[in-house]
Amino acid sequence: MNDDVRNLILVAGVGNIFLGDDAFGLEVVQRLARRTLPGNVRVMDFGIRSYDLAYALMEPWELAILVDAVPLNDAPGTVYLIEPELPKSGDRPAAGFDAHTMNPVSVLQLVSSLGGKVCPMLIVGCQPASVDADEGGATGLSEPVQAAVDEAIRLTEEIIARNQRTTAA
Repeated sequence: MNDDVRNLILVAGVGNIFLGDDAFGLEVVQRLARRTLPGNVRVMDFGIRSYDLAYALMEPWELAILVDAVPLNDAPGTVYLIEPELPKSGDRPAAGFDAHTMNPVSVLQLVSSLGGKVCPMLIVGCQPASVDADEGGATGLSEPVQAAVDEAIRLTEEIIARNQRTTAA
């Protein structure tokens, strides 16, 4: 079987470019998309399109890596690797599910409620300094979060490389 068809990995950036550091995941995937990656890796920018992400996650991925701002009350720019607890089959989306906001837990519940099977997943997250809209309409990441982008790219590439080795063995 062709490696491009087997062992597919999704790297999904999520966030809102108008909410400061919430754009972290989008910046990471935009830069990753310009790098040379194995043919079985798909890098996609989902922004705040939760339904699009839910339908994409219904594909037969071996691994999904979500990249997002993750507020865990740490120093801004702290990068995390999180293995989320996945919903059980048949779980319903959380009440008040909104297609224009990105709540990864609700997205995973939607995949399950649509009859999809959520693949193994990791989250590469970063502690934001602020996820508030700029009064002047400026966009962009804060200095500590911008500095964390390279670390998140390195971590994501390490995860991809580890996954390549485990399937080649």
